[in-house]
Amino acid sequence: MKQRRRLLQTPRLLLGIAALAATLAFTPRAVRAGDLPAPPATPAETGPARPATAWLPDRLLLGFQGTAVGQWKPSLHSPYLAANSLRPEAEGGYTISGTLYLGARPWQYTEIFVNPEAIHVDNLSGLHGLGGPSNGEAQKSGGGTATLYLARAFVRQTIPLGGEALALETATNQFAQVTRRRRLVITAGSLSILDVFDGNNVTHDPRTQFLNWALLTHGAFDFAADARGYTWGLAVECYLDAWAIRAGRFLGPKNSNGLALDFHVFTHYGDNLEIEHAHSIHGWPGRVRLLGFRNHERMGAFADAVSAALASGGTPALDGVRRDQSKLGFGVAVDQSLGLDATAFLRGSWNDGRTETYSFTEIDRSLAVGASLRGPLWRRPGDTVGAAWVMDGLSGSHRDYLAKGGLGFFIGDGQLDYRPEQIVEVYYSAVTFRGLWLTADYQHVTNPAYNADRGPANFLGARLHVEL
Repeated sequence: MKQRRRLLQTPRLLLGIAALAATLAFTPRAVRAGDLPAPPATPAETGPARPATAWLPDRLLLGFQGTAVGQWKPSLHSPYLAANSLRPEAEGGYTISGTLYLGARPWQYTEIFVNPEAIHVDNLSGLHGLGGPSNGEAQKSGGGTATLYLARAFVRQTIPLGGEALALETATNQFAQVTRRRRLVITAGSLSILDVFDGNNVTHDPRTQFLNWALLTHGAFDFAADARGYTWGLAVECYLDAWAIRAGRFLGPKNSNGLALDFHVFTHYGDNLEIEHAHSIHGWPGRVRLLGFRNHERMGAFADAVSAALASGGTPALDGVRRDQSKLGFGVAVDQSLGLDATAFLRGSWNDGRTETYSFTEIDRSLAVGASLRGPLWRRPGDTVGAAWVMDGLSGSHRDYLAKGGLGFFIGDGQLDYRPEQIVEVYYSAVTFRGLWLTADYQHVTNPAYNADRGPANFLGARLHVEL
């Protein structure tokens, strides 16, 4: 009965957000760059999301986004299940978020941004049962009541070093300015690691692009973050014409997948290094990125948990075997324009898979390929269609832990007939009014939680996104 009430509440919530967004969409305001065809610039030059409204653009910046995502999952085959399984019955879930973007530029090349954010969450299956969860807006700390928190509060300092002039447009958390292609950019404060690393124009933002977590970034990139996806840290970027080098140290949570951060930055931390190179093939721009990361946290190792369970005769558990140790991983990404407003991408990533998932999701190896096509081809310049395929896997010790009944943060069916989890996602995003996008999304997941005994699972989704 409770589940039925949730399903009935979801359409009413979405209709309420739609009415509000439609009202806001007709409110007069300054023209945003998001209303125009996107420039062929790189994520580093355009920012992580679509542009915001500028108010006194030399000194102050103000913007807002609101996103509502509703998903429905039909029933699936399930001969058995455990506490962290994807539920076998049909169910619905939703997320509703709102973010205020506030920016100030006290002097040239110095930017300060603050992003208050609120979210209301009803997660499918309590966010359990998938290596790649189906809604990128979902949060581990989400609940049935709306929560207000500070998502970002950071300072960015740009130091031009020479070279050709480069004009940056007004964007979300970015002022318009003219700088140089050779420059240093230093960012410090509260932010998401994905604001700086693994920038991608077509598969990076669940509010406007693909929804699945495995398509937000490298699936095996267990990047340091709290349960909402944010952290505190310092990043330094060096741009040298076609090359870019990024490095940063960030705080991880005090406890695995927890909300509170550990501020002992020299004891527990996440280090990241990325090298990027821009190229052109027949006049079509592209980027290649190589990412490496090392997290040092108080984590439990799967092999230790299995050994302890064999000695005691119980079920493997990570709680009793946590100690200070490191997780290593890397990722390779290629983004390539194909002309005609089409862009293809490829991501491959790996981590050592010895220790539990600490901040992101339960993926130790991942391969993702896909493409997006913008609407000018069919005279809908604000529309986008995207399609992607992902194959995720686990390390040997991770599989053994789950097969013996162990539970991770997201997955654990009590037993395991291991197969790689495969995800197919397609979406169509349509601009309906200025500043208002509606998206239809479909995901098909084979071997959910890497278990061939269960599934497949299907997810039908709708997304409403408004920007002011």
